[in-house]
Amino acid sequence: MRANGNGKLTMRPRPERVRNVCVYCGSGHGESPIYAEAARTLGRALAASDIGLVYGGGGLGLMGEVARATLEGGGKVTGIIPDFLSEREQMLQDVTDLIVTADMHERKRLMFEHSDAFVALPGGIGTLEELVEQLTWAQLGQHTKPIVVADIAGFWSPFLHLLEHMRSQAFIRPGLEVSYGIVSEAADIVPRLQAMHAEAGEVQPATLIKF
Repeated sequence: MRANGNGKLTMRPRPERVRNVCVYCGSGHGESPIYAEAARTLGRALAASDIGLVYGGGGLGLMGEVARATLEGGGKVTGIIPDFLSEREQMLQDVTDLIVTADMHERKRLMFEHSDAFVALPGGIGTLEELVEQLTWAQLGQHTKPIVVADIAGFWSPFLHLLEHMRSQAFIRPGLEVSYGIVSEAADIVPRLQAMHAEAGEVQPATLIKF
């Protein structure tokens, strides 16, 4: 999706396979070592599947773990970071492609444009905001790119319960469903993304996809 000459958003042609995955995750490691291991597992899986990583450009926390694991596996990494966060999040210089943006809005737009799918690992309020934005855009029919919530050690369970509560209270109504996949193991993320991408032409954007 990009802006055309009239300032309206247009859909890019759908790629035949998932080429690049945007991973949203924390700039901290969290309390449990299982989160960092999940990030490393995902990075290695992306590299092994010849799928590029698009992420927030930092070298700290889960962000650094997934990026370094992808690079160590021989994969490609695109880091996109706003200038004001380059020092705070210790911008990773060794990535394949580093893009420094003027602000958060440009960062988020470029992360979207560079990606064919999205994954949410554990993280904080920024990770939550980015995940919800992609879910909202999908709900409104602005994209059909796969979204996978990596519910590592039940991290996202409160959020997933909140979505169910919204649904039960008719704030997520029939015809305005939210499309996403759920996995509990990092090793399942890439296969789920690939399966969802393959089914994208058959599944309506408003269909809830659970695995």
